[in-house]
Amino acid sequence: MSIPRKPSPGVHIYGDSSTIVFLTVTTDGRAPWLACESAHQWLREVWQEATGWLVGSYVLMPDHLHCLCAPGPGNFTMERWIAYWKDQFWKKHRSFNWKWQSRGWHHRLRSDESLQAKWHYFQENPVRAGFVAHAQDWPYQGRIHDFGITHH
Repeated sequence: MSIPRKPSPGVHIYGDSSTIVFLTVTTDGRAPWLACESAHQWLREVWQEATGWLVGSYVLMPDHLHCLCAPGPGNFTMERWIAYWKDQFWKKHRSFNWKWQSRGWHHRLRSDESLQAKWHYFQENPVRAGFVAHAQDWPYQGRIHDFGITHH
């Protein structure tokens, strides 16, 4: 799968259908600092507070994260929300040299099948990388809000 160099800005939200977005954000220079208990805890705290978009299921890998998001209250663009939670995350760990890439990659999902396929894809990342034998054993994953995804 080829990833575009620059993600397209914005997510189109249509009032007559649900909007769930598959988001990937990488660390700056793909530095492997993200899969640790401190980063995991701080991201959960920030995502619970930064409700412009709501984070559903997520997986943290050493150099990137995947999550499913849906619009929250207010009218925030995906880019504004990402910039906000990155800033809040940075404020929680100023003493570390942890930095994010400038933007994220996102794709609006169009069906329940696509939702299940994306969840399965990113849930299996730690297994494909050889970190764990079973996806459920990876400690740096979870769910903030429920979007009706069945975890198998």
